[in-house]
Amino acid sequence: MTDLEALRSQFDHLDDQIVELLNQRAALSKRVGQVKGPGAPVYVPDRESSIVRRLKQASSGALPESGLEAVYREILSTSRALQSPPRVAFLGPAGTFSHQAAVNHFGAASTFQPVPTMADVFRETEVGRTDFGIVPIENSLDGGEKSTLDGFVDTELKACAEFRLDVHQTLMSRSALADVRTVCSHPNALGQCRDWLRQHLPNAALVEVSSTAAAAQQAAQREQTAAIAPEVAATLYDLNILEPRIEDASGNTTRFLVLGHEMSARTGRDRMSLLLSVRDRVGVLRDVLSVFVEAGVNLTKIESRPSKRRVWDYLFFLDLNAHPDDPGMPEALKRLEELTVFVKILGAWAQTA
Repeated sequence: MTDLEALRSQFDHLDDQIVELLNQRAALSKRVGQVKGPGAPVYVPDRESSIVRRLKQASSGALPESGLEAVYREILSTSRALQSPPRVAFLGPAGTFSHQAAVNHFGAASTFQPVPTMADVFRETEVGRTDFGIVPIENSLDGGEKSTLDGFVDTELKACAEFRLDVHQTLMSRSALADVRTVCSHPNALGQCRDWLRQHLPNAALVEVSSTAAAAQQAAQREQTAAIAPEVAATLYDLNILEPRIEDASGNTTRFLVLGHEMSARTGRDRMSLLLSVRDRVGVLRDVLSVFVEAGVNLTKIESRPSKRRVWDYLFFLDLNAHPDDPGMPEALKRLEELTVFVKILGAWAQTA
């Protein structure tokens, strides 16, 4: 037996062990579903976050943390599906970055429902046609997502998890790179890849379409046409990935929140979000911020939006490293109520970074 054959034999032995352990885990997942009973939540974000965090700490081998997390995303997704796959609403159509985000977070074994507007993500989850919603809350280059902030004003849903998606533009087509004569995508995506296109496809016509998903659909239907779209679109439209990560600038990251009917339980390493409206008087914002200083809570973000109820009246959205059940937080929230017109907890979740 050659050295390569011996190594491959070791692979086979390890793979057999992994499959056996995965089947044991699957049997335990089904047992958990039976113990919890009908109607119990199968997606428990604080529990899943603690699992991944513990495994990262326990891992000391060659497997990078990102690879470990990717593997366990699908293991956890399959475990949920053995009980009842969660239904997840996202801003469609299929093949967008919101779709990519939903798949990255919930795993491929979940059921995904594209909807036409951000308001529909909230609505479908509120009425129970989906179990959860995925909404972008902030982009590292463009700031807060206004339609998501507006959606939180009147909803009873709670943010229960947070995750980040690194936005990478992927060139995909049925044709080879040398045969591409047309590149289509959303104007923003074309703009983010202009230098790469100028260098590698200087003679290709650039065509603007309504979305990256629409671009992938065109590339699937036309020869010598490529699309710039999220990686998930290549699978959906049976396209070959010609080049990954063709964006000109790095560091484009979108933060997403998971919408559900309950916020996550306290883990001791949490983040929460508040919505408040203040009385119009001198020093009111200073007094509001002093509440967090006195409570020893780190405020990570504050953003204002027009209330749309009165002219020049504003609502404030705050993120802080805390949980409503932390020691001292009930007293701090009571103090906020005395200083504001109203305070609303939008959710709480385990920190991911």
